[in-house]
Amino acid sequence: MELECFPTTERPPEIVPGRPQRDWMDTFTARHPYRCLPLSMANSSGWEILCPVAFTAEWNGGLMQADLTLRPDYPNPDFHRLATSHFSHGVLTLHPGYLFRTPPGWSMLAQGPPNHIKDGIQALAGVVETDWLPFPFTMNWMFTRPGKVRFEKGEPFCFITLIQDKTLHEIQPVIRPMDSDPELRHQYDVWEKHRSEFNQRIFRGDPEATKEAWQRYYFKGKFPEEVDAPAPQGHVNKRRLKAPKFLR
Repeated sequence: MELECFPTTERPPEIVPGRPQRDWMDTFTARHPYRCLPLSMANSSGWEILCPVAFTAEWNGGLMQADLTLRPDYPNPDFHRLATSHFSHGVLTLHPGYLFRTPPGWSMLAQGPPNHIKDGIQALAGVVETDWLPFPFTMNWMFTRPGKVRFEKGEPFCFITLIQDKTLHEIQPVIRPMDSDPELRHQYDVWEKHRSEFNQRIFRGDPEATKEAWQRYYFKGKFPEEVDAPAPQGHVNKRRLKAPKFLR
């Protein structure tokens, strides 16, 4: 399978595999957020499109295009192709710089970088049928209040990943009691027992529990030892996506 990326400008932004690191996760006490595997997996389950230039966006709260101003740190001949106030109403529009083509049946989810926090502005998300679309899309951020926000050079402004969304309408959500699945009920009860006991040991300052710091069942793809069911196949705890390669 290929994700085809056709540049729409002479100097398009760089695309890199999603990186699991986040500044706020690094500065958290003992880097605790990295123990949450779903966080780091979300961060790396796609590709980042990076800002080629640092700039400041400022919104005065008005509803017109001119109420949002954009200033690059240094003069840049391509800046007008990157950032605009196209939709007004405090929406910052950024251009990824590519027309994407995905395999049949696959769409592209374009959004802000997962778990990448920016004060004063919120990334908007869109699902695009890139398996046929012959023109590019835009990445949009909406100010949550008047003020200034900065995008640094090399900071991801768009995160793309692929989804098979055409058959979502065929899925029927169902809610059923856990007791209807005895094996799942047993697995859940064992996990809950282990978790409760471990948290109590942490609260009491038990040295072994303190040294262990956290339970790694999900991270390792294992059930608590009292459950006989085999560990799930195909569990992944690190994502290594391919970087784009240039073809002519």
